[in-house]
Amino acid sequence: MATRDNRKSDRKPSTTKRMLIMIGLVVLLIAIIAGIKVWTIMTMVSGMKPPDPPTVTSIKATYEEWQPTIAAVGTLRAVRGADLALDVSGVVTKVEVTSGAEVKEGQLLVQLRDDDEVARQRQAEAATVLAEATYGRMKRQLEVKAVSRADYDTAAADLRVKQATVQQAKAIVAQKQLRAPFSGRAGIVTVSAGAFVNAGTPIVTVQQLDPVYIDFKVPQRELGQVHPGQRVLLTLDAFAGRSFEATVTAIDPKVDGDTRNVRVEASAANPDGALVPGMFANVTVDVGEQARQLTLPQSAITFNPYGETVFIVKPSEKKDAAGKPGLPTAQQAFVTTGGKRGDQVAIVKGLDEGVEVVTSGQLKLKNGTELRIDNSKAPKNDPDPKPQEQ
Repeated sequence: MATRDNRKSDRKPSTTKRMLIMIGLVVLLIAIIAGIKVWTIMTMVSGMKPPDPPTVTSIKATYEEWQPTIAAVGTLRAVRGADLALDVSGVVTKVEVTSGAEVKEGQLLVQLRDDDEVARQRQAEAATVLAEATYGRMKRQLEVKAVSRADYDTAAADLRVKQATVQQAKAIVAQKQLRAPFSGRAGIVTVSAGAFVNAGTPIVTVQQLDPVYIDFKVPQRELGQVHPGQRVLLTLDAFAGRSFEATVTAIDPKVDGDTRNVRVEASAANPDGALVPGMFANVTVDVGEQARQLTLPQSAITFNPYGETVFIVKPSEKKDAAGKPGLPTAQQAFVTTGGKRGDQVAIVKGLDEGVEVVTSGQLKLKNGTELRIDNSKAPKNDPDPKPQEQ
């Protein structure tokens, strides 16, 4: 009996062996499930349609006549302009100017009440007439030695005192009058007859509008390209599609220590008064001689921390079953840019004339990406764009 029990014990699997068999079966089941999943995904991927090539626009790099320029933002300033105020306080009796009127130099604009001052002036003038008569008699009597030299000197001194008194009275009367210091256009008048005004309170502005000055600043590195007599072109948001010509008249003899910019002054004719002091203007200064430059739209350039790049359109060397060339591909290239004008930028290095370059849709590209070109809505490539009303 003992021998039979031992034989049954030898044929019965151990617990460890059973556990290993179970683990193996579980691993085999997981592998089968994973294999089925991978096969399903691969089948789906293989059945998917590849993505369409990205649609981009393109242009060929060409040479154009290029006038080097310096661009800046300027402020218009009147050749002569002043906010006028009275030296003394008083009540307004007359306003002789209307808002926006053209005034002449010396023209009376505002009159204050001056009855007392005029009366004192007339009193001084009367005393002066008497002093002049007395002086005349003393002079004739001195010639015949009828009076002493001392009496004559006293009469002469009295006459000078009386004349000075008249001048003082006239100056006081003049302080009651506001006159135009130069010819120009009056601004909006802020007072009316009967109003009391304090000394120093601005009453009206007068601006000489023809010509006008334009103040703008250029970086010190470009100072050597700017000199008096250069042509300046002005454009303003207020006058879309219109430009104004000016001429550089002066350059500040010092550089701003904070900004390292130099102030430049230009002068522009303004016969119709369209240019108003205080307006902002886009300033373009022609510098140097015209030259041929290889140009591209600015939208074609990708500016990166490591340099400026473009995507070149490379014709495909492959052919389809019908023998037609395949789609072109993108090839990234580094370029060196120069000046800018309007929508264009000059290419100094890295590109040859006639090379086709992508002008929009670069974010979807990398080297070797196939391209579908559609130039029906290409980016602007205007050297002198004009604002368009919406």
